[in-house]
Amino acid sequence: MSVNLSKGQRISLSKSDGGALTAVRMGLGWRAAPRKGFLAKLAGTREIDLDASALLFAGGQLADVVFFQHLASEDGSVRHLGDNLTGGAGAGDDDEVILVDLPRVPGHVDQIVFTVNSFTGQTFTEVQNAFCRLVDEHTGRELARYTLSGGGAYTAQIMAKLHRGGSGWQLTALGEPAAGRTFQDLLPAVAAHL
Repeated sequence: MSVNLSKGQRISLSKSDGGALTAVRMGLGWRAAPRKGFLAKLAGTREIDLDASALLFAGGQLADVVFFQHLASEDGSVRHLGDNLTGGAGAGDDDEVILVDLPRVPGHVDQIVFTVNSFTGQTFTEVQNAFCRLVDEHTGRELARYTLSGGGAYTAQIMAKLHRGGSGWQLTALGEPAAGRTFQDLLPAVAAHL
């Protein structure tokens, strides 16, 4: 059963049988909100380019990053499956995917922060059905979902982070709005969550 995360909520990534997850998928999905006004039907929806990124930290320092221009971490443990420039039809499918092979993540990497930003600069008031979710890659079972609800006059979201704890990896939903069109723009805001 999937957990709908609220801001700041944490879940353990241990399996119910006591084992640990080995591969997880962070999916991002969205669609453009319909335009309003007299000419809205003629113009249709605007294409919105949201970008998912995974920022790998070691001791509070950025160690590597995976995003649309760097599709795999240096060690290969984190992979981005490619850039989607327009989003989906809002059917709940993942438009961008980042895969994490947890046992292969180097021991010095203690946190992986997932962000989303509007590369084309639209605010989240222009986005509908936006979500991120964590899926057990081996079973396809959705473990957790964070809805980027309510829109807002910001262009980015610090979505969630995976972090190592005494009992293994944990997921924390951050849901922190931010401003920026690239992951680099978000680094000062991300630092507050490490």
